[in-house]
Amino acid sequence: MYQNRQALAFGSVVFLVLFFVFVIFISFWIWPKYNLYRMEMKGRAALKEAEWSKQILIEEARANETASLMQANARVTLAEAEGKAQVVRAKAEGLADIERAKAAAEANRIIGESLKGNDEYLRYIWIKGLQDGKGERIYIPTEAGLPILEAGKANK
Repeated sequence: MYQNRQALAFGSVVFLVLFFVFVIFISFWIWPKYNLYRMEMKGRAALKEAEWSKQILIEEARANETASLMQANARVTLAEAEGKAQVVRAKAEGLADIERAKAAAEANRIIGESLKGNDEYLRYIWIKGLQDGKGERIYIPTEAGLPILEAGKANK
C-alpha cells in the first residue's frame, strides 16, 4: 500500500508538472495572440472614437455655417428694412418741405397783397427801423438808384 501511495503521489506530481508545463506552453502560444487581439481592439476603439470626433466636428461646422447664413440673411433683411424706412422718411420729409414751402409762399402772397397800396405804412415801418437801428450801416437809396456809401453810423 505504501508503494501504491508513492506511485499515486509520484503520478500526481508528474501530472501536476506536466499540467504546469502544458499551461506554460499554452500561455506562450496564447499570449502573443491575446496581445494582438488586444491591440486590434484598441485600434478599432481609437478608430471609432476618431470617426465620432470627425462626425462631431462636421456637424458643428454645419451648424456654424447654418448660423452664419441665418445671421447674414438677418443682416440683409435688416438692411433692406432700414433702406425702406429711410426712403419712406425721405419722402415724408420731402412732402413736409413741400408743405412748408407752400405755406411760406401763401404767407408771402398774403403779405404782398396786404402791402399793395399801403405806401404810407411801408414808409412808417422804414422810418421806425431807422430809429431802432443799433449802430448798423444805413444805405439810403437816391434818385439815381445808387446808395450813398458810408453815410455814417446811426446813434454813435
